[in-house]
Amino acid sequence: MYAVIETGGKQYRVEQGMLLAHELLPGVEVGETVEFDKVLLLATDDGVQIGTPYVDGAKVVGEVKETGRGDKIIVYKYKAKKGYRKKQGHRQGYMATSITSIEG
Repeated sequence: MYAVIETGGKQYRVEQGMLLAHELLPGVEVGETVEFDKVLLLATDDGVQIGTPYVDGAKVVGEVKETGRGDKIIVYKYKAKKGYRKKQGHRQGYMATSITSIEG
């Protein structure tokens, strides 16, 4: 059994027991339970349900295990022959959630 969910503007294929790293959710702390109700596709033993755009009555429940920041990427801006150079780093925040159940 698996599902395709939407969170943070991205789509993820999730299964029960897996650890999902996704965008930070506001107001959610480590150890809390979170529900993803934007289920785009739900595949069970009975068959596949495809939402229009979401599957009615389906949800994915998980527990937040940790928050952190990803690897640093370098943003370098440069204009030829003008002496303009700007170097900037960025680390994107993430939240790791353990998927406990898929309902629907």
